[in-house]
Formats: sequence, C-alpha cells, structure tokens
Amino acid sequence: MATQQHKQQIRVRIPLDRVGALIGRDGAVKGILEKKSETKIAVDSNEGEVCVEGVEGGDPVKVLGAAEVVKAVGRGFSPEKALALLDDDFVLLDLVSLAHLSPKTLKRVKGRVIGQNGRTRRTVENLAGVKISVYGKTVGLIGHSHQIRTAREAVEMLINGSPHSAVYSFLERRRAEERGKEGVRES
Repeated sequence: MATQQHKQQIRVRIPLDRVGALIGRDGAVKGILEKKSETKIAVDSNEGEVCVEGVEGGDPVKVLGAAEVVKAVGRGFSPEKALALLDDDFVLLDLVSLAHLSPKTLKRVKGRVIGQNGRTRRTVENLAGVKISVYGKTVGLIGHSHQIRTAREAVEMLINGSPHSAVYSFLERRRAEERGKEGVRES
C-alpha cells in the first residue's frame, strides 16, 4: 500500500502596498524565500492573497516559517528582517494590536512607539534585542521568545503612557538581569 504525501498549503492576506516588498525587484525576494523555505509561493497582486505551498516530501515546518515571513512583510518588516524567521529556532513573530484605539490616539501612540526620527524604536530594539515594525494598527516584533516578552511589555508601557525614561530603565534592568543569568550559566 503506497503512502500518500499531502502538500501543506497556507493562505495569508497582506496589504496591497506590501505585495511589492514581498515579491521584490524581478521576483528576487520571493525567489529567496522559496529557496530558503523549500516552498512555492503564489501571489495575487490584485487581492493581496499569498498562497504558500510545500513541495512534495518537503518539511511542513518550513511552510509555516515561510507563512510567518509573508505575515511579517505584510506587517511592515523589510524582507531581510523577516527572513530571520526562517533561521531554525531563532525567532518568533509577535503582533501587538492597536485596533482598539481611536484614530487620534492611534496616531499619538504610534508616535510614542516610533519616537522622534525613530529613536525610541531603535532604542527598544537595541535594549531588548528585537526588530520592531509599526505599520497600520499593529506593532510587530521579531526576536527570541524571552526578548519578545520584554519588548512587548515595553511597547505596552509606551501605549499606556509610561514616560520614555521609565521604559528605557525597565529595558536596561531586564538586560542586566539577562546578562546576570548568562554569567551564572557559564560558571
């Protein structure tokens, strides 16, 4: 009796203005993603629907990883940052929703998270060790699970109106705790 292999298929919708970033110049980004994840990717440029399909006998986990990369690009990450999601157990994608905020509050909160000339975003990225994207009504985070927890808490503090200095202090404290734990592990 022959075993039947099923190809895994995942559909992801992304905003139309992010389709170009996913495909890349002359299909370069899409090609890299397909090669790294061993998948076939079909993009409907009119609807923003992306179909990620595993190849025959391929790894289903890679299909999930490719779908996460597509989702990350759709949430505003550059393809280079999003492709980090394919590095084995390296990173996760987490989204903080801002959909519950009024348009006026949304604009203010996005400004708080990004900061002047992107300074707050860069500072949180550096102190928490994550990549951050603020796009539409979401804040996207890419990093290790413990880093994402810390960054998410920092972003939520900013959303809830905590002073930037308090958020930076929180992040520096967490980073010192992490370094302390690493020192104990090495001994």
